[in-house]
Amino acid sequence: MKGAAIKVAIQGELGSFSHEAAEHMLPRCRVVPCAHSAEVFDRVEGGSVSAAVIPIENSLAGTVAEHADLLVTRDVFIQGEFRLRIVHNVIAAPGVKLGALRKVLSHPVALDQCRDFFRHHPRIEPVPFYDTAGSVKHVVAHRIQDAAGIAGRHAAREYSGKILQAGIEDDKRNFTRFLLIRKAGGAREKRSAASARSHQRLISRGANKTSIAFKVKNLPGALFKSLSVFALRDISLSKIESRPMRGRPWEYVFYVDFLRGDDEPARNALRHLGEVAEFVKVLGIYPAA
Repeated sequence: MKGAAIKVAIQGELGSFSHEAAEHMLPRCRVVPCAHSAEVFDRVEGGSVSAAVIPIENSLAGTVAEHADLLVTRDVFIQGEFRLRIVHNVIAAPGVKLGALRKVLSHPVALDQCRDFFRHHPRIEPVPFYDTAGSVKHVVAHRIQDAAGIAGRHAAREYSGKILQAGIEDDKRNFTRFLLIRKAGGAREKRSAASARSHQRLISRGANKTSIAFKVKNLPGALFKSLSVFALRDISLSKIESRPMRGRPWEYVFYVDFLRGDDEPARNALRHLGEVAEFVKVLGIYPAA
């Protein structure tokens, strides 16, 4: 999928890390900011955008639960992934000095990843805000003289803010994994390897990674049998995680990433999994980052 003139939805404001990831994945794309994650998926399913770029996992904060749930319930397909190094910066309106700050705004996850900065500046109060880039947009637009935002360099450029201190994140190995998704145009729950074939037109060249979600039957050894379909074929799992099912208390969906593309061992494993699991959904088949 070429990047030029393609409309791509993101959750958050222009200048956010999602915006930066979208430009890495699809250069020259037209980014469409959305206030809520559900709106991003609505736009993809409705066809008002060609694709979306969403964060799915941070190396420190873990999985973005809402996006994991939406991948299962919505008619979308993962086409690629990108790992973005997260660098947090203190960004204020032009003319504001670091010594004048009394509060710094940002998304709660970003604030939590910059504890050392607040420990060394005890007079500055961390204030939760809805978005990293949105915090910079707010303090610059209102010319607030005693406040700043924490965000990436993209936000400083987007809103003409001034970086007062760069690279304030506690852990320099802070990465977020982003997914490129498109409308799948098929049934939301699939029970066999046929699901991969139905998405053939969406599978990128060089695909060597598959993401799936499945629910096991409530029987002894059900999870063991489900995982054995990969072990029997020497297929390596790079991630496994469970999440509660919305509206079905004490029932869980397992999310698995495995390191194979659309080849015979992978198709056989999915076919076998469909025989022992209650449902299987192929979330995407794509080139690993």
